[in-house]
Amino acid sequence: MRVLLVDDEEELVSALAERLRIRGIDADWACICYDAIRRVESKRYDIAVLDVKMPKMSGIELKRRLEEKRPGMKYIFMTGHGSEEDFRAGSAEAGTAYYLVKPVKIEDLIEKINEILND
Repeated sequence: MRVLLVDDEEELVSALAERLRIRGIDADWACICYDAIRRVESKRYDIAVLDVKMPKMSGIELKRRLEEKRPGMKYIFMTGHGSEEDFRAGSAEAGTAYYLVKPVKIEDLIEKINEILND
């Protein structure tokens, strides 16, 4: 299983990737949306975990661009804002079950990853 984490908070996203790797999950991360697009162009991922609000490009827009590169890739959204508007936007793209509010517990993220891959 390969996971791409994308969040503009470098400390958070690098720590999540490290914690996934410790648990045997192949995880890469990016802080800039364009870096995430380049990674998806060169490597196949099963799931992308995207922050909803990022500078220059939202997680929703990034998902749409990544879908063009890799149809069939699955998505989980996460946000630190937790507004109703963000929830609706993320849920419309990935479903209510695949929307997490930061801080994200690693066990919850792994559970969602397993759920979405078995869905």
